[in-house]
Amino acid sequence: MNHIILSLVVQFSLAFGVAGLFWPEKLVAFFDVLMFPWPATHRMVRANAWGALLLSFLLFIALLAKMHV
Repeated sequence: MNHIILSLVVQFSLAFGVAGLFWPEKLVAFFDVLMFPWPATHRMVRANAWGALLLSFLLFIALLAKMHV
């Protein structure tokens, strides 16, 4: 069951990262609501997208390590 939850987190993080890189203009409105006091910019959305992709990669490595143990 833990593998399924971790797999879903990896997929969600990967989808969010790819969407942030390909369509940052569509995610700016989401970030305006999410980070209210600070204005959302394309640069911030792209930085968060790269962070989500890095998180997805690290969680995927952790998932592979759990499956082989």
